[in-house]
Amino acid sequence: MRTDFKGEKKIMESVSKELFVPVPKEERQQETIVRPSMSYWQDAWRRLKANKVAMASMWTIVFFVLLAIIGPIVMPYRYDQQIRGHEALPPSLTHLFGTDELGRDLFVRCLYGMRISLSIGIVATIINIVIGVLYGGISGYIGGKVDNFMMRIVDILYSIPLMIYVILLSVSLKPALEDLFDKYSFLSGLQTVGAPLVCIYIALGLTYWISMARIVRGEILSLKQQEYVTAAKTIGASGWRILLRHLIPNSMGSIIVTATLQIPSAIFTESFLSFIGLGVDAPVPSLGSLASDGVNGFISYPYRLFFPSLLLCLIILAFNLFGDGLRDALDPRMRK
Repeated sequence: MRTDFKGEKKIMESVSKELFVPVPKEERQQETIVRPSMSYWQDAWRRLKANKVAMASMWTIVFFVLLAIIGPIVMPYRYDQQIRGHEALPPSLTHLFGTDELGRDLFVRCLYGMRISLSIGIVATIINIVIGVLYGGISGYIGGKVDNFMMRIVDILYSIPLMIYVILLSVSLKPALEDLFDKYSFLSGLQTVGAPLVCIYIALGLTYWISMARIVRGEILSLKQQEYVTAAKTIGASGWRILLRHLIPNSMGSIIVTATLQIPSAIFTESFLSFIGLGVDAPVPSLGSLASDGVNGFISYPYRLFFPSLLLCLIILAFNLFGDGLRDALDPRMRK
C-alpha cells in the first residue's frame, strides 16, 4: 500500500500551532479520580473506622481480652484464694467487687470467669469455621446428589434445638474424659483445664458449625458461576484449588461476620450451662456460675449478682455491635 506523504505534509502545514494550547487547570481537575484507589479490605476498614459504635465496641472487646489475660496475673489474689477475715465484704478499694462468703476476691474471680467465657467463644468459633466452611464449601461446589445428601443431614441436625445437643454432649462426655485424663499422663495439661470445660469446647465445636455451613454453601453456589471459576477450570485447576484459592477467599466477608456474631452466642451458651450447674466445676469460676452464686444471696449481697451479670452483658453487647458494624463494612452494597 502506497502512503501519500505529500498529502499528510500539506495537512500538517494547514494546522496552526496556535491550536495546541495547554489544558486549563479546571479541565485537568475534572479528569482526576475523585475516590482514591484502594482494595476491598482497605475500603472495608475505612468504612468500619467511620462507624463510631463499631469501633468503640472493638476497643471494648480488646480491653476485656487484655483484662482477662493480664488481670489475674498482676492481681495480688488468686481466684481460689480464701482470705480469712475478709468474708462477705462489700466493694471497696481493697476488693473492687467485694468478696464472697468464703473470702475470695470477686474481682479476680470475675476476671478469670471472663477468661473462661472468652476462650469458649474463640475456640468454639475456630472449630466452627474449620468444620462449617469446609462442609458448606464442599456441598455447594460439588452440588447435585452430594449437595442434597449433605444438606439433609444439616436439616436434620438443625431441626433439633441446639441447647439439647450441648447439654447431652456435656453430660455424656464428662465421665469419659475424666477417665481418659486419669489413664494417660500426657493429657495432664487438659486435666488442669478441667473435663467440664473440655466437654463444652467439644460440644460447641460439634454443633455450632451448622449455621456456618448453610451460609457458606449459599455463597459458594452463587460464586461458582462466576467467570474466574470457569477460567480456572479451563487452565486445569483442580476442584480443591478452586475451592480453597478462589471460592472460600471470596466468601470471607460472610464467614467473618457470621463467626463474629456467633462468638456471643457461644459465650451465652457456656454461661447458661454454668448457671444451671452443667459448666465448669468449683472452684473454677465462670461468669455464669458467679451469677448463679449471686442469685442465692441477692437480697443481702446484690453486688455478687450485679458485677458478673454486667460484665457478661457488656461482652455480649460489644460483640453484637461489632458484628453489625463489620457486616455493614464488608457489604459492598453499603458503599456510598
